Amino acid sequence: MTKISESEFGRICAGLSDDRISIYKHNPIGTEEETLHWMLLSCLISYLSVPENEMPCFTGVPDVETYRQAILFILHNRKEGGFDARVYLDKLSRNDY
Repeated sequence: MTKISESEFGRICAGLSDDRISIYKHNPIGTEEETLHWMLLSCLISYLSVPENEMPCFTGVPDVETYRQAILFILHNRKEGGFDARVYLDKLSRNDY
């Protein structure tokens, strides 16, 4: 199972934050916050080579909390050092990079 370090996770979040205007402009699926979390989830699925049978499924229309929970689900047992990903998700939501 591929794992992610805290520094790499932070780097991905910061990169998404830096590109937030372009990401939202080309993928306006919801609010800016929802779009960034959706993009982060997509990046993590690819980066961590998450198999199809371990991908989160959504019912209804996902919102930022749905994406947040899916990200935390994907990261469960895939974090090196057991860092708290919620800190980075909060920073991404606040555009605090």
